[in-house]
Amino acid sequence: MKRLLPTSTAGSLPKPSWLAEPEKLWSPWKLQDDQLIDGKLDALRLSLQEQQLAGIDIVSDGEQTRQHFVTTFIEHLSGVDFEKRETVRIRNRYDASVPTVIGAVAREKPVFVEDAKFLRQLTSQPIKWALPGPMTMIDTLYDNHYKSREKLAWEFAKILNQEARELEAAGVDIIQFDEPAFNVFFDEVNDWGVATLERALEGLKCETAVHICYGYGIKANTDWKKTLGSEWRQYEEAFPKLQKSKIDIVSLECHNSRVPMDLIELIRGKKVMVGAIDVATNTIETPEEVADTLRKALQFVDADKLYPCTNCGMAPLSRQVARGKLNALSAGAEIIRKELA
Repeated sequence: MKRLLPTSTAGSLPKPSWLAEPEKLWSPWKLQDDQLIDGKLDALRLSLQEQQLAGIDIVSDGEQTRQHFVTTFIEHLSGVDFEKRETVRIRNRYDASVPTVIGAVAREKPVFVEDAKFLRQLTSQPIKWALPGPMTMIDTLYDNHYKSREKLAWEFAKILNQEARELEAAGVDIIQFDEPAFNVFFDEVNDWGVATLERALEGLKCETAVHICYGYGIKANTDWKKTLGSEWRQYEEAFPKLQKSKIDIVSLECHNSRVPMDLIELIRGKKVMVGAIDVATNTIETPEEVADTLRKALQFVDADKLYPCTNCGMAPLSRQVARGKLNALSAGAEIIRKELA
């Protein structure tokens, strides 16, 4: 990116009400068969336009073609039985009914590549595409085959690398791996989590990012945050290892969180997507509030490496609120660009 402080979103944007129930996370599709295929692409087109009208620099699909940021990818893999379900604890926070790994996992065909080609045809802007990271994938399943979180993570890393290489070939400029599990399983992150992430991006020439947040604004996450004390220092566990890794960009949560901004110093040299929009509230930030978060971040990251972003995805929000937040992000970044000039 040649533009100073290029803006982007962390991931999902609200789906139109004709595609899925609004303001509901992981809402079922309202359409079926060919209508669903067309509807997803129409929503992708709409999501791109929303980003462009708001002045977002690095655009995405808004995750319009997926119901869930992890399981939609897993649905396309062999070795996983979605009928055979077990209840597991997700990131030590809440219980969920999840599919079971019953055999060797494999990717038999591309998952998002056709969607990425479609988006590439619609815009000349830089495109960022999000994939679930290996550790977050294994935390969203019951493993009855490998019986080892690490073994399964390495298998997923190979599969993700296959998808990522094809996304790059389709014209994606930044491939982002979502790893909220990095904020929970610290020993595993350092033992093999970062290593499996690097396996997932092996051989890529496009830029790569890892997104680590405190989750959507759902009750299980907001309740967990209340237990974390006056300072959220979880990033301190993973950042030193990430600073030495091959990942290009680290995406983190900042605005309205209790993350000490000086933790960014631990990833000095990396590009940083600074979350300057709180996705756990319907309150729309003012441009000045966004600018203030960016000013604080600039104490610890050089301006040419700072990418203003959202804290997490905005799927559970109304389209009106998300639109306002996107506008605030762009306007806040512009305030800082003028100050730096």
